[in-house]
Formats: sequence, C-alpha cells, structure tokens
Amino acid sequence: MLKNKTNWILLSLLLALSCTEQTPKRLPFLGNYDVSYRQQNGKTITDTIYQRIPDFSFFNEDSVLVTKQSFAGKVWISEFFFASCPSICPIMNTQLKNVEKALKLYQKDLQYLSFTIDPANDKPSVLKEHKRKLGIRNTNWSFLSGNEAFTHQLGIEHFLIFAGREEEALGGYAHSGAFTLVDKKGYVRGVYEVVQPNLSVNKKEFERLIKDAKTLFTYEYNYKPQ
Repeated sequence: MLKNKTNWILLSLLLALSCTEQTPKRLPFLGNYDVSYRQQNGKTITDTIYQRIPDFSFFNEDSVLVTKQSFAGKVWISEFFFASCPSICPIMNTQLKNVEKALKLYQKDLQYLSFTIDPANDKPSVLKEHKRKLGIRNTNWSFLSGNEAFTHQLGIEHFLIFAGREEEALGGYAHSGAFTLVDKKGYVRGVYEVVQPNLSVNKKEFERLIKDAKTLFTYEYNYKPQ
C-alpha cells in the first residue's frame, strides 16, 4: 500500500513538472496590419498580414552603403540615437552593449543596428569614432547614417519608437530609450523601454528583451549555439 502511494506521489510530481515546462508562447507580431479573406473548402479564412520593416539604405560607419538586404537572415536589435546626445544616448549605448554581452552565444545570427537621428552631424567618420570610443569591435554592430526625415519616419512607423526634432530637448532631438527586436523576416516582435525618460534603467525591460530574444532563437529558429 505504501509503495503504491509513493508511486502515485512521484507520478503527480512528474505531471506537475511537465505542465510547468511547456514551450513558451510565440512572441507577438507588433505594428500595423491588414486583414485579407480567402475561400477554402467552402469556408472563409481570415489572414492577418503584419507589416515588415521596409527597404532602406544607409551609410555605415565605414562609409559603405548598406541596405536591408545587407542584414538579411539575421535577428536585429536596434536603437535610435545621436552621437552628440548629452543625456539618454550614452546610457542606451551602454545598455545595448550589455545586451550584446548577454546574448553572446547568438552573435553569428544577431545584428545590432544603431540609427542616428542627426545625420547632418553624424557623418560616417563621426559614427566610426563614436563606435571606437564605445569599445565596440564586433562586426555585427552597425552605426547607420542616412536621410533624416526617412530615419525619423522609419523609427516611428516601423521600429515603433519615437524619434524626431524637438527644439526644447537637450541636443535638439527627442527619442525613445527603447530597443526593438526584429525577426529574420523583418517583423517587429518586441519593443523594450530599457532606458526611461528620467534616465533610469528598467531592469525588468532589459531582462524581458534578453528572454524574448532567447525564446525567438530557441523556439522559432531551433537554435543550438555552437
């Protein structure tokens, strides 16, 4: 009797553990979307079509013209900043470096994109020096400079963060302290307000970004780090 009772307890524990170790849910798709309808076997099927990051072209810190296709097949983590920013940007750069360290195992399939929102001043040579001062040597982190209006639009409408001119802001620009996670097909899968407007770091948002990036690699790309 005691043996049977012990076996029942062990079985119950195993069932409880199996329920708590279920595969995490897929990350959501963010941004604007369209709805289309089609007929299949006499039934109306509804498809939700989410927006992707559109085509773009920018000069990187080495004065090389790069496009969306230059980073194809990789997961992106992006920020919008400017090199002369006296307040939030240095904190963002530091936190993104911390993200890079936390996700080191995934670096061959990860691309970091830092878009300047002040391209008139942030020429490629300025961005190259900025990258050097930050101590960033890895080749999968690009600092990008291009058309200002397009960059602001790209940030707001597609990467889902605010970026624009604001005369009253320090440095003449205002922007979000968030990072955007983009999957290999160009869909936005998460926005993370890691650096707050008061310049504090939101550790929960930082940890959420790391967790979501790992979830994306593990459960959607069956990633096995080398």
